[in-house]
Amino acid sequence: MNSMVVIPARLASVRLPRKLLLAETGKPLIQHTYESASRAKLPSSVLVAADSEELAAVVRDFSGQVVLTDPEARSGTDRIAEAVADMAEVDIVVNVQGDEPDISGAAIDQLISLLTDDVEASMATLAVPLRTREQLEDPACVKVIFNEQGRAIYFSRSAIPHVRDWEDGVLTADPPNFYQHIGIYAYRREFLLRLAKKKRSHLESLENLEQLRALSAGETILVGVVKKAANGIDTREDYASFVQQYKLAP
Repeated sequence: MNSMVVIPARLASVRLPRKLLLAETGKPLIQHTYESASRAKLPSSVLVAADSEELAAVVRDFSGQVVLTDPEARSGTDRIAEAVADMAEVDIVVNVQGDEPDISGAAIDQLISLLTDDVEASMATLAVPLRTREQLEDPACVKVIFNEQGRAIYFSRSAIPHVRDWEDGVLTADPPNFYQHIGIYAYRREFLLRLAKKKRSHLESLENLEQLRALSAGETILVGVVKKAANGIDTREDYASFVQQYKLAP
């Protein structure tokens, strides 16, 4: 199957405006993400779906592939759907956020393999074991539960599953009882185009989690487990930490 990575990119981030252009490492943040995604072995290409000519010009400067998309796109899903709408030759599309400079090429390949191996699934995503009560109770940390076949049952900002009789050992159990959802997705292209046209579901509106639109429609989402999540850049502190790590790297 032919697969590709699309990075939806916009300048108007809320907590750290214009973060994709930050370049204290000598490279803009969007370039770090692009180069990390390019280390995956299975995708045929990496493409940035930009919301502005300013951002597109930066991508062209480092010889990246880029297309301009509607600056008013509702979400990253809508942006990548627009970018691949006419690419009939593409079977699987991987959505990598532009602020994920540490994304693993192996994680991207794992997502693609999940959809290649299960022809009934519409999309795939990743999760990592969750081991602290602070994260479990943090609504900013999205949780996922899935069945024995690795198919998502539900995503929530609440602690799921709920433990009726709590004891701290539930956090260290093996296999893990809790999983943090990682916001990277692979879609079958035709499904992605349909998903972008669907209205927000009731559950999606309540939790403000876009993946619930697919579950509410009865679609199958595969969940792959990884040992470690990549660190996204949401705040100035996140970026400062990334810069420090980058400068210390051999």
